[in-house]
Amino acid sequence: MVKAYNSKVTLLYITLLIVVSILACTNIEPTATPIITTVEIEKIVDVEKSTGNLIIYSGRSESLISPIIKQFSEASGINVKVKYAKSSQLASLLLEEANKTPADVFFAQDPGALGAVEDNMQNLPDSIMSLVPKWAKSTNNKWIGISGRARTVVYNTAKLEASELPDDMWGFTDPKWNGKIGWAPTNASFQTMVTAMRSSWGEEKTEEWLNGIQSNNPKLYPKNTPQVAAAAIGEIDVGFVNHYYLHRFTSTEGSGFAARNYHPRAGGPGSVIMVAGAGILNTAENRSNAEKFLRFMLSPIAQQYFSSKTFEYPVIDGVEHSVVLVPLEDINPPNIPLSDMADLAGTIALLQKTGILP
Repeated sequence: MVKAYNSKVTLLYITLLIVVSILACTNIEPTATPIITTVEIEKIVDVEKSTGNLIIYSGRSESLISPIIKQFSEASGINVKVKYAKSSQLASLLLEEANKTPADVFFAQDPGALGAVEDNMQNLPDSIMSLVPKWAKSTNNKWIGISGRARTVVYNTAKLEASELPDDMWGFTDPKWNGKIGWAPTNASFQTMVTAMRSSWGEEKTEEWLNGIQSNNPKLYPKNTPQVAAAAIGEIDVGFVNHYYLHRFTSTEGSGFAARNYHPRAGGPGSVIMVAGAGILNTAENRSNAEKFLRFMLSPIAQQYFSSKTFEYPVIDGVEHSVVLVPLEDINPPNIPLSDMADLAGTIALLQKTGILP
């Protein structure tokens, strides 16, 4: 129920569907499908009542984020218009439009796309930047993380046990994985992982890894979702994906879905933690509304949405991640600043050099 008080909208007693799994019980494995129940959460979120517009360029898909954007629009009174496309496409468009872009906010699915256009972004105020921990924001105050995403390896449970998988991503260059790997080199999150490899391993070793995977004749996919589906039916043994795609399948198909996630035991670039994030363009005509949008996306209500509906990690304190997820502290990610994962151009150049991209 929404009520207006002195130009503010107070959202009271919002009921959210969240996923609850009784993982503490000894007879339920962590990979089992969670028991779903409805939990009422009392939240109070103040959103300053406004007028005017907000234009968002979103690299996040409409099906995932339109509900929470709609909630912001209804609560604030701001007329929100969204242009949806791939993050890399929107980054290129923003660079082309430059100071003529109509966009106020760029909401991207990965640090690479954000880093590509950060010179066109305003500095965000400390009141926004201070809402998230150091790992979830840029070092120059140009953009901020909205939700956390872990790179992982999805594998077919009928063919493999987690113990049979390599300790780190380098192990997949072994010829025994020939014809058994899936990947999506055009996917922005995959490219961010390669950028993390370049930061962690250096250019030479990263190039060697790319050539090693190429030698194993990986199956090519356009994005993450079909890799997870392919792993479940045995079309591939393993795929290189983001963590949450698996949980979207198991939430609807149950524990019989024959794929699970594996976070490499030794950590490294294959366990990198990324963010989907947003920044405000230098030419934004609706800066005040843009700041309200970012604060709303970092409110407990929005963070709970990302946790329970998209199975991503919240980036603010006080919001629990979905219990089907491996805790961040158990993933062992490399110590790489997000700013080091922003060199998309260098990664594209390396992928072209190795012939993986045209």
